[in-house]
Amino acid sequence: MCKIKSPTEFNSLVEMMLYFRDEKTCLQYIEQWAWAGKVKCPDCKDKLHKVYRFQDGKKMKCSRCLRFFNIKTGTIFEDTKLPLIKWFMAMYFISSHKKGISSHQLAKDIKITQCRAYRMLNKIRQVVKPDYEGKLSGVVMSDESFIGGKNKNRHIDKKVKNSQGRSFKDKVPVIGLLEKNGEMRCLVIDDTSIDSIRPVLKEHVIEKATLVTDEWKGYKGLKRKYDHEVIKHNRLQFLSQGGYSTNPVEGFWTHLKKSLTGIYHRVTKKHLQKYLDEMCFRWNTRNMGEGERLNLLMSKVNYNQKFYT
Repeated sequence: MCKIKSPTEFNSLVEMMLYFRDEKTCLQYIEQWAWAGKVKCPDCKDKLHKVYRFQDGKKMKCSRCLRFFNIKTGTIFEDTKLPLIKWFMAMYFISSHKKGISSHQLAKDIKITQCRAYRMLNKIRQVVKPDYEGKLSGVVMSDESFIGGKNKNRHIDKKVKNSQGRSFKDKVPVIGLLEKNGEMRCLVIDDTSIDSIRPVLKEHVIEKATLVTDEWKGYKGLKRKYDHEVIKHNRLQFLSQGGYSTNPVEGFWTHLKKSLTGIYHRVTKKHLQKYLDEMCFRWNTRNMGEGERLNLLMSKVNYNQKFYT
């Protein structure tokens, strides 16, 4: 008999599967997050008019628009023939595995095709896509990096000329912003020039915040709006005059690059932002329990949201 009384209490995959022991329990869990106990039509979104529930407990009908629907309508679970426990397992894996999980591995773990596992992971990545509220404040560390293989490791006929240093002919530049003891944000940018970095800082960092960066020229002229702390790495300095460091952001880059090279192997620029969002979600929820993290994912499953296919 399952001893876990609430989804927030489990801290392992075994405990999660014991709690969600049947499809009915899974549906009740989704209903709790989608409707908070009050059934409403996904089209009308009105809680006042009557909704008829069929005897099977799954199918419903709106008395106003006469539409048939169920709890999965409009969510990432719509039109799926897979048992919901497999979706919950996929959500568990992608949020709990430190470096993520590939579609090939997920397909083996839950016994589905690789193509279906890939679509499933893409839909879950859409759920973890951040909806930034407010700006970062206090002490904010900023650093940029380049995603892509090293030119020296390429075969001779695939080497890119003049791609050393900060060149991004064969790489994708990204910027990371980390609030001390707070949220991590990571974004794909066009380049690492002032014109690309400054709008990102303006959008995501509150003025007068303490901004910690290295000596890269893309951060010049920021003292007018921020308390700018500069770390001169070219002089072998790893702390600013105020005692601040960008090491936490560089640690994030380490996890990200190991994830992209070790798990996903090859990510194109077109889809890179989705993987950055996935990594930021795991980073920002690293101190949560497994049940809390799954609850957070479920709270982000919204009706009539467009999902990746």
